[in-house]
Amino acid sequence: MFEFKWKKVGVIAALSLSFVAAGCSQEGNESEGGASKSVSEELEYTITGIEPGAGQTETNEKALAEYESLAGWEQETSSSAAMLTSLEKTIDNEEPIIVAAWSPHYKFAKWDLKYLEDPKGIFGEAEYITTIVRHGLKDEMPEAYTLFDRFHWELADMEAALLKAQEMDFDFEVVAQEWVEENQEIVAEWTEGVEPVDGTSLHLASTAWDTELFSANVAKLVFEQLGYNVKLSVVDPSVLFEAISTGDADGSLSPWMPATHGAFYGEYEGQFEDLGENLSGAKIGLAVPTYMEIDSIEDLEPKE
Repeated sequence: MFEFKWKKVGVIAALSLSFVAAGCSQEGNESEGGASKSVSEELEYTITGIEPGAGQTETNEKALAEYESLAGWEQETSSSAAMLTSLEKTIDNEEPIIVAAWSPHYKFAKWDLKYLEDPKGIFGEAEYITTIVRHGLKDEMPEAYTLFDRFHWELADMEAALLKAQEMDFDFEVVAQEWVEENQEIVAEWTEGVEPVDGTSLHLASTAWDTELFSANVAKLVFEQLGYNVKLSVVDPSVLFEAISTGDADGSLSPWMPATHGAFYGEYEGQFEDLGENLSGAKIGLAVPTYMEIDSIEDLEPKE
Protein backbone atom coordinates (compact mmCIF):
# COMPACT_ATOMS: atom_id res chain seq x y z
CA MET A 1 0.00 0.00 0.00
CA PHE A 2 2.77 2.36 0.93
CA GLU A 3 4.58 1.55 -2.29
CA PHE A 4 1.38 2.05 -4.30
CA LYS A 5 0.81 5.50 -2.81
CA TRP A 6 4.33 6.58 -3.68
CA LYS A 7 3.92 5.28 -7.20
CA LYS A 8 0.62 7.10 -7.49
CA VAL A 9 2.18 10.33 -6.20
CA GLY A 10 5.07 9.87 -8.61
CA VAL A 11 2.73 9.42 -11.56
CA ILE A 12 0.71 12.49 -10.61
CA ALA A 13 3.88 14.53 -10.14
CA ALA A 14 5.22 13.37 -13.47
CA LEU A 15 1.95 14.21 -15.19
CA SER A 16 1.90 17.61 -13.53
CA LEU A 17 5.42 18.34 -14.68
CA SER A 18 4.50 17.21 -18.18
CA PHE A 19 1.53 19.56 -18.26
CA VAL A 20 3.66 22.41 -16.94
CA ALA A 21 6.38 21.71 -19.49
CA ALA A 22 3.82 21.47 -22.26
CA GLY A 23 2.21 24.69 -21.12
CA CYS A 24 5.56 26.46 -21.01
CA SER A 25 6.45 25.12 -24.45
CA GLN A 26 3.14 26.22 -25.90
CA GLU A 27 3.42 29.60 -24.23
CA GLY A 28 6.96 29.99 -25.57
CA ASN A 29 5.89 29.13 -29.12
CA GLU A 30 3.01 31.52 -28.93
CA SER A 31 5.33 34.19 -27.58
CA GLU A 32 7.88 33.55 -30.27
CA GLY A 33 5.33 33.45 -33.06
CA GLY A 34 3.36 36.32 -31.62
CA ALA A 35 6.47 38.44 -31.09
CA SER A 36 7.25 38.56 -34.78
CA LYS A 37 3.68 39.49 -35.64
CA SER A 38 3.55 42.01 -32.79
CA VAL A 39 6.72 43.66 -34.04
CA SER A 40 5.36 43.77 -37.57
CA GLU A 41 2.17 45.38 -36.35
CA GLU A 42 4.07 47.89 -34.21
CA LEU A 43 6.11 48.79 -37.27
CA GLU A 44 2.85 49.29 -39.16
CA TYR A 45 4.38 47.06 -41.84
CA THR A 46 6.73 49.88 -42.84
CA ILE A 47 10.44 50.08 -43.61
CA THR A 48 12.03 53.46 -42.97
CA GLY A 49 13.94 54.22 -46.16
CA ILE A 50 16.01 57.03 -47.62
CA GLU A 51 15.88 59.12 -50.82
CA PRO A 52 13.43 58.00 -53.55
CA GLY A 53 16.22 58.12 -56.16
CA ALA A 54 18.73 56.02 -54.26
CA GLY A 55 19.73 52.63 -55.61
CA GLN A 56 19.13 51.04 -52.22
CA THR A 57 15.56 52.30 -52.32
CA GLU A 58 15.06 50.23 -55.47
CA THR A 59 16.69 47.21 -53.81
CA ASN A 60 14.39 47.60 -50.82
CA GLU A 61 11.42 47.57 -53.19
CA LYS A 62 12.72 44.35 -54.72
CA ALA A 63 12.90 42.81 -51.24
CA LEU A 64 9.31 43.88 -50.59
CA ALA A 65 8.28 42.10 -53.77
CA GLU A 66 10.36 38.94 -53.25
CA TYR A 67 9.81 38.11 -49.57
CA GLU A 68 6.47 36.60 -48.56
CA SER A 69 7.13 37.91 -45.05
CA LEU A 70 7.05 41.45 -46.46
CA ALA A 71 3.85 41.06 -48.47
CA GLY A 72 1.74 44.16 -48.04
CA TRP A 73 4.61 46.15 -46.50
CA GLU A 74 5.54 49.65 -47.64
CA GLN A 75 8.75 51.65 -47.75
CA GLU A 76 8.61 55.18 -46.36
CA THR A 77 11.05 57.32 -48.36
CA SER A 78 12.30 60.78 -47.48
CA SER A 79 16.02 61.35 -46.95
CA SER A 80 19.00 59.78 -45.22
CA ALA A 81 18.90 62.54 -42.61
CA ALA A 82 15.22 61.92 -41.89
CA MET A 83 15.87 58.18 -41.56
CA LEU A 84 18.67 58.79 -39.05
CA THR A 85 16.49 61.19 -37.05
CA SER A 86 13.76 58.55 -36.87
CA LEU A 87 16.30 55.91 -35.90
CA GLU A 88 17.71 57.99 -33.05
CA LYS A 89 14.27 58.91 -31.69
CA THR A 90 13.10 55.30 -31.88
CA ILE A 91 16.19 53.93 -30.14
CA ASP A 92 15.90 56.55 -27.39
CA ASN A 93 12.41 55.15 -26.70
CA GLU A 94 13.59 51.55 -27.26
CA GLU A 95 10.89 50.98 -29.86
CA PRO A 96 11.06 48.80 -32.99
CA ILE A 97 12.24 50.13 -36.33
CA ILE A 98 13.64 48.71 -39.56
CA VAL A 99 15.83 51.02 -41.60
CA ALA A 100 17.65 51.04 -44.89
CA ALA A 101 21.27 50.56 -43.82
CA TRP A 102 24.72 50.66 -45.32
CA SER A 103 28.26 50.44 -44.05
CA PRO A 104 30.66 52.00 -43.60
CA HIS A 105 28.49 54.50 -41.72
CA TYR A 106 28.76 56.11 -38.31
CA LYS A 107 25.37 54.77 -37.21
CA PHE A 108 26.91 51.34 -36.60
CA ALA A 109 29.44 52.94 -34.26
CA LYS A 110 26.92 55.18 -32.51
CA TRP A 111 24.15 52.62 -31.94
CA ASP A 112 23.94 48.86 -31.44
CA LEU A 113 22.50 47.74 -34.76
CA LYS A 114 22.44 44.50 -36.69
CA TYR A 115 21.70 43.61 -40.28
CA LEU A 116 18.74 41.30 -40.79
CA GLU A 117 19.71 38.08 -42.51
CA ASP A 118 18.82 38.07 -46.18
CA PRO A 119 18.26 34.40 -47.16
CA LYS A 120 17.23 35.30 -50.72
CA GLY A 121 20.38 37.37 -51.26
CA ILE A 122 18.45 40.39 -52.49
CA PHE A 123 21.03 42.79 -51.03
CA GLY A 124 24.06 40.77 -52.13
CA GLU A 125 26.98 39.56 -50.08
CA ALA A 126 29.16 42.67 -50.24
CA GLU A 127 29.42 45.95 -52.09
CA TYR A 128 32.31 48.07 -53.22
CA ILE A 129 32.66 51.73 -54.10
CA THR A 130 34.10 52.41 -57.53
CA THR A 131 35.65 55.38 -59.32
CA ILE A 132 34.24 56.54 -62.66
CA VAL A 133 35.51 59.27 -64.98
CA ARG A 134 34.32 60.81 -68.22
CA HIS A 135 35.55 59.56 -71.55
CA GLY A 136 38.50 61.60 -72.81
CA LEU A 137 39.85 62.48 -69.37
CA LYS A 138 42.92 60.26 -69.80
CA ASP A 139 44.01 62.11 -72.96
CA GLU A 140 42.95 65.61 -71.95
CA MET A 141 43.97 65.56 -68.25
CA PRO A 142 46.37 62.62 -67.76
CA GLU A 143 47.57 63.84 -64.34
CA ALA A 144 44.02 64.04 -63.00
CA TYR A 145 43.26 60.64 -64.53
CA THR A 146 46.24 59.11 -62.70
CA LEU A 147 45.17 60.61 -59.41
CA PHE A 148 41.58 59.40 -59.80
CA ASP A 149 42.96 55.94 -60.49
CA ARG A 150 45.07 55.94 -57.31
CA PHE A 151 42.48 56.99 -54.74
CA HIS A 152 41.82 54.09 -52.40
CA TRP A 153 40.43 53.84 -48.86
CA GLU A 154 40.82 51.23 -46.17
CA LEU A 155 37.52 50.43 -44.47
CA ALA A 156 38.96 51.04 -40.98
CA ASP A 157 40.28 54.46 -42.03
CA MET A 158 36.93 55.42 -43.48
CA GLU A 159 35.01 54.35 -40.36
CA ALA A 160 37.41 56.27 -38.13
CA ALA A 161 36.94 59.36 -40.28
CA LEU A 162 33.16 59.04 -40.13
CA LEU A 163 33.28 58.80 -36.35
CA LYS A 164 35.30 61.97 -36.23
CA ALA A 165 32.90 63.62 -38.66
CA GLN A 166 30.02 62.81 -36.35
CA GLU A 167 31.88 64.34 -33.42
CA MET A 168 32.54 67.47 -35.51
CA ASP A 169 28.94 67.98 -36.59
CA PHE A 170 29.69 66.59 -40.05
CA ASP A 171 31.87 69.45 -41.19
CA PHE A 172 33.48 67.33 -43.91
CA GLU A 173 35.73 70.13 -45.14
CA VAL A 174 37.39 70.34 -41.71
CA VAL A 175 37.47 66.56 -41.21
CA ALA A 176 39.01 66.07 -44.65
CA GLN A 177 41.60 68.77 -43.97
CA GLU A 178 42.64 67.08 -40.74
CA TRP A 179 42.80 63.68 -42.45
CA VAL A 180 45.02 65.01 -45.24
CA GLU A 181 47.34 66.70 -42.74
CA GLU A 182 47.60 63.53 -40.64
CA ASN A 183 48.04 61.15 -43.58
CA GLN A 184 50.63 62.82 -45.77
CA GLU A 185 52.32 59.46 -46.42
CA ILE A 186 49.18 58.14 -48.10
CA VAL A 187 48.74 61.40 -50.02
CA ALA A 188 52.37 61.15 -51.17
CA GLU A 189 51.70 57.65 -52.54
CA TRP A 190 48.70 58.94 -54.46
CA THR A 191 50.56 61.91 -55.92
CA GLU A 192 53.96 60.32 -56.57
CA GLY A 193 55.16 61.33 -60.04
CA VAL A 194 52.05 63.39 -60.75
CA GLU A 195 53.06 66.76 -62.15
CA PRO A 196 51.37 69.84 -60.69
CA VAL A 197 49.19 72.08 -62.86
CA ASP A 198 48.42 75.77 -62.85
CA GLY A 199 44.75 76.36 -62.15
CA THR A 200 43.28 73.68 -64.43
CA SER A 201 39.55 73.38 -63.77
CA LEU A 202 38.25 70.03 -62.54
CA HIS A 203 34.65 69.11 -61.75
CA LEU A 204 34.18 66.45 -59.08
CA ALA A 205 30.72 64.93 -58.51
CA SER A 206 29.56 63.21 -55.33
CA THR A 207 26.43 61.74 -53.83
CA ALA A 208 25.22 63.02 -50.45
CA TRP A 209 26.13 60.01 -48.29
CA ASP A 210 28.64 60.67 -45.53
CA THR A 211 31.20 58.20 -46.90
CA GLU A 212 31.19 59.89 -50.29
CA LEU A 213 31.22 63.42 -48.89
CA PHE A 214 34.33 62.63 -46.87
CA SER A 215 35.99 60.90 -49.81
CA ALA A 216 35.14 63.72 -52.21
CA ASN A 217 36.40 66.42 -49.85
CA VAL A 218 39.71 64.61 -49.37
CA ALA A 219 40.06 64.22 -53.14
CA LYS A 220 39.25 67.92 -53.62
CA LEU A 221 42.04 68.92 -51.24
CA VAL A 222 44.58 66.60 -52.87
CA PHE A 223 43.70 67.90 -56.33
CA GLU A 224 43.98 71.47 -55.06
CA GLN A 225 47.43 70.74 -53.61
CA LEU A 226 48.48 69.88 -57.16
CA GLY A 227 47.16 73.19 -58.49
CA TYR A 228 43.70 72.23 -59.74
CA ASN A 229 40.74 74.58 -59.40
CA VAL A 230 38.16 72.11 -58.13
CA LYS A 231 34.38 72.39 -58.24
CA LEU A 232 32.60 69.85 -56.03
CA SER A 233 28.94 69.17 -56.81
CA VAL A 234 26.74 67.07 -54.51
CA VAL A 235 23.94 65.51 -56.54
CA ASP A 236 21.51 62.59 -56.68
CA PRO A 237 22.91 59.32 -58.08
CA SER A 238 20.96 59.58 -61.34
CA VAL A 239 22.29 63.11 -61.93
CA LEU A 240 25.83 61.98 -61.08
CA PHE A 241 25.89 59.23 -63.72
CA GLU A 242 24.36 61.54 -66.29
CA ALA A 243 26.92 64.29 -65.53
CA ILE A 244 29.89 61.95 -65.94
CA SER A 245 28.42 60.38 -69.08
CA THR A 246 27.80 63.73 -70.78
CA GLY A 247 31.13 65.20 -69.70
CA ASP A 248 29.56 67.84 -67.46
CA ALA A 249 31.64 66.40 -64.59
CA ASP A 250 35.11 64.87 -64.79
CA GLY A 251 34.88 62.09 -62.25
CA SER A 252 33.37 60.66 -59.10
CA LEU A 253 34.40 58.38 -56.24
CA SER A 254 30.79 57.70 -55.22
CA PRO A 255 29.12 54.79 -57.10
CA TRP A 256 28.25 51.77 -54.95
CA MET A 257 28.27 48.51 -56.86
CA PRO A 258 26.93 46.11 -57.83
CA ALA A 259 23.51 46.55 -56.20
CA THR A 260 23.04 50.07 -54.84
CA HIS A 261 23.75 52.02 -58.03
CA GLY A 262 23.66 49.06 -60.39
CA ALA A 263 20.56 50.29 -62.23
CA PHE A 264 22.11 53.69 -62.98
CA TYR A 265 25.41 52.04 -63.91
CA GLY A 266 23.61 49.80 -66.37
CA GLU A 267 21.63 52.68 -67.85
CA TYR A 268 24.78 54.66 -68.66
CA GLU A 269 27.27 51.81 -69.10
CA GLY A 270 29.67 52.47 -71.96
CA GLN A 271 29.33 56.22 -71.59
CA PHE A 272 31.99 56.54 -68.87
CA GLU A 273 35.17 54.77 -67.79
CA ASP A 274 35.27 52.63 -64.65
CA LEU A 275 38.68 52.78 -62.92
CA GLY A 276 37.84 50.11 -60.35
CA GLU A 277 37.06 50.01 -56.66
CA ASN A 278 38.31 52.66 -54.25
CA LEU A 279 36.84 50.93 -51.17
CA SER A 280 35.92 47.29 -50.62
CA GLY A 281 33.92 45.58 -47.88
CA ALA A 282 30.89 47.84 -48.12
CA LYS A 283 27.45 46.42 -47.35
CA ILE A 284 23.81 47.33 -47.69
CA GLY A 285 20.68 45.78 -46.21
CA LEU A 286 17.92 46.22 -43.68
CA ALA A 287 19.00 46.82 -40.09
CA VAL A 288 17.32 46.89 -36.69
CA PRO A 289 18.42 47.76 -33.14
CA THR A 290 19.95 44.74 -31.40
CA TYR A 291 17.25 44.82 -28.72
CA MET A 292 14.74 43.66 -31.32
CA GLU A 293 14.28 39.89 -31.14
CA ILE A 294 14.36 39.22 -34.85
CA ASP A 295 17.37 38.17 -36.88
CA SER A 296 16.07 37.63 -40.40
CA ILE A 297 13.76 39.29 -42.89
CA GLU A 298 11.82 36.03 -42.81
CA ASP A 299 11.10 36.53 -39.08
CA LEU A 300 8.63 39.26 -40.04
CA GLU A 301 4.95 38.73 -40.81
CA PRO A 302 3.02 39.77 -43.93
CA LYS A 303 0.28 42.35 -43.60
CA GLU A 304 -3.08 40.63 -43.30
